[in-house]
Amino acid sequence: MSTTKKVAVVTGGNRGLGFEASRQLAKLQYQVVLTSRDEAKGKAAAEKLQAENLDVTFHPLDVTSDESSQKLAEFISQQFGKLDVLVNNAGIYIDEVGNNSVFDAKIDTVQQTIATNVYGVLRVTQALIPLMKKQNYGRIVNVSSGMGQLHDMGGGYTGYRLSKAAVNALTRIFASELQGTNILVNSVCPGWVKTDMGGANATRTPEQGVDTIVWLATHADGGATGGFFRDRKPIDW
Repeated sequence: MSTTKKVAVVTGGNRGLGFEASRQLAKLQYQVVLTSRDEAKGKAAAEKLQAENLDVTFHPLDVTSDESSQKLAEFISQQFGKLDVLVNNAGIYIDEVGNNSVFDAKIDTVQQTIATNVYGVLRVTQALIPLMKKQNYGRIVNVSSGMGQLHDMGGGYTGYRLSKAAVNALTRIFASELQGTNILVNSVCPGWVKTDMGGANATRTPEQGVDTIVWLATHADGGATGGFFRDRKPIDW
């Protein structure tokens, strides 16, 4: 099933920012592959978007698994023969709320967070980028956080902060090694968004949260690469 549409993969697409990014890209006439580790939740999310007459298909993805990442790459290659956009959104936030000083941070919590939030981004990008290189076109958007900014680094939430600082480093590394290609790689801080992770007190809607993600995913040739953005503007690393 080849398509003349641009093809976008969104990781962690069953809820929150991933779900809304899938919706907005599909509304812009992208063929969206919504991925989720939980198959039932992912299928339900895709069906909800399909009911809105959007071109969204589901494929399972566990970002902590090499095999799962390769299976996704094979599926996209067979079904579409190309990939135009990758939104690395899947992530976890499991630091203890309350007394979460770095002095009390549990190594297991930090390791688990980095395994998903950092190695997941690296693994999935490595698996899918050949599909972009083949056509010399790609847009990779890594969902980061202001909590990973070294410029404003505070205390607490050690696992999450470390993971997002590392995601930003990966953005820079990928962008550097892809210089001279038409594959652009950027990080986004979506702000504090009303999602399961952000909570009900957050100040932004999912639609507001994904605005810069979608903007970077649809960047014209010659656009920014190796940058960190919030509200469509560069911010400090």
